[in-house]
Amino acid sequence: SCGGSHWLARKCTEFGHTAKLIPPQYVKPYVKTNKNDFIDADAIAEAASRPTMRFSSAKTESAQVISTIRKIRSGYIRERTACMNRIGSILLEFGISLPKGHASMKGLFQWLVDKNQNLPPLIIFELSELHEHYQNLNERIDSQADKVERILADNEQMKQLQSVPGIGPVIASACLSSVGNPNDFKNGRNFAAWIGLVPIQYSTGGKSTLLGISKRGNKELRTLFIHAARSILWRDKSVKKYLGSWLVELKKRKPFNVAVVALANKIARIAWAVLVSKKSFEIRT
Repeated sequence: SCGGSHWLARKCTEFGHTAKLIPPQYVKPYVKTNKNDFIDADAIAEAASRPTMRFSSAKTESAQVISTIRKIRSGYIRERTACMNRIGSILLEFGISLPKGHASMKGLFQWLVDKNQNLPPLIIFELSELHEHYQNLNERIDSQADKVERILADNEQMKQLQSVPGIGPVIASACLSSVGNPNDFKNGRNFAAWIGLVPIQYSTGGKSTLLGISKRGNKELRTLFIHAARSILWRDKSVKKYLGSWLVELKKRKPFNVAVVALANKIARIAWAVLVSKKSFEIRT
């Protein structure tokens, strides 16, 4: 599973072959000596013959298109964060501490006027160019999100995923573009483990210890599910309505972030069930 692997797998399937993708980290242990094409091919063949080997499904062309648009959007978000930090650091060099957040950044010059902050004309010019770049990035981020929504406007699974509490267009499109075939996962727990939302297990001498979450797998999905869980927990009235009293009790007993991760795990499992069953989430009363 590397650059071009999904395209090649689709081409092989068109010619009647059964294409299977193996994550590179599962092939590495079978590389015996130095690296070259022959040794790599031998390691891949050895890994593919293992009865317990885990394979990945090839993405469809539409899933790759959505994934590409989303990656471009993520790049713009990182670039926007860097731009905001750059503006903040320039102001700090002149003894001005700009409040954090997009609201402050959007009203930057009005805030400077209100605070009677005097800056050299050249710095004002540089800040105006950076601020224009920041606004342009905001427009591009919104444009990328609109593209995904237009592509998936008539997608039934997109609508079904958005019936899950906390899941909107961003998470739904991320699930559809990242998960090639939900049936690759035996159950919802395996899906949550693939995202990295399950505890690390350390067992020795018959004694099992559970540590923090593994943080393996798809970082973007893990981040999005945690944001979804946090948005639900912040709305106290919706907690019990959507997910029952267990979450209310967990929130009382455990620290907030522990409850967030537990809820993110549950939302991920529900999302997997929706993808497999192809049915919308229903609240049971």
